[in-house]
Amino acid sequence: MKMTHVVAGYPGMIECEKIILAMAETGVSFIEIQIPFSDPIADGPTIMEANKRALLNGVTTEDCLKLIKRITKKIKTPILIMTYFNIPFRYGLEKFCKKAREADVYGLIIPDIPINEEKHEHYLENCKKHGLHAIQIISPITPPTRLKKIAKVATGFVYCVSTFGTTGEKNKLNPKLNSYLKKIRRYIKIPLALGFGISNKQQISTASKHADIVVIGSKIINLYNSCANGKISAIKNFLL
Repeated sequence: MKMTHVVAGYPGMIECEKIILAMAETGVSFIEIQIPFSDPIADGPTIMEANKRALLNGVTTEDCLKLIKRITKKIKTPILIMTYFNIPFRYGLEKFCKKAREADVYGLIIPDIPINEEKHEHYLENCKKHGLHAIQIISPITPPTRLKKIAKVATGFVYCVSTFGTTGEKNKLNPKLNSYLKKIRRYIKIPLALGFGISNKQQISTASKHADIVVIGSKIINLYNSCANGKISAIKNFLL
């Protein structure tokens, strides 16, 4: 299975919607829509620039939620919202989760809200209340103690970061990918998604042998940016 990633409002709201609809046509299993944020700490240069451009375009959280609501009425592909915790916190966490549910969102991916903050922030509680999967994130340095905690609360799937650092295309996959995911599977019994650095079809094929879901993000934006013409066709051809 494949999961693709876009930044809402990049390169513009209308074009972004066209990209999302095109990705759905290729049969991807999930689409991750990022609400732009001024300091996307987990993202590499490509997605950081897309966040910046979207914000310069004046894109707001409300705009993104309206876009997602339009999208989910047009396609059956499950939609996830990815963003950073400051966005739902400032919007109002319960209100944000309620609006996401009204837009038929499958789940949320928020990298900077660790589960040990739950007693203060009530993030998992609000996701559960509004029927959203709070997608948990695991990295190569996540210790067994944390994996056990994640296993107790994780639903939907778990997002495994393939390597250290931020998002972005990489020349090669983590050589210890197999052992890394085997370790995680000892604790996590729901599907594993693998993201960060997947940039060509060979890597997708290799990653698919180890993970249940392969996440493609920066590559989509780079394909769009590098084509003078036929931008959306280039994305569709890559995903097919």
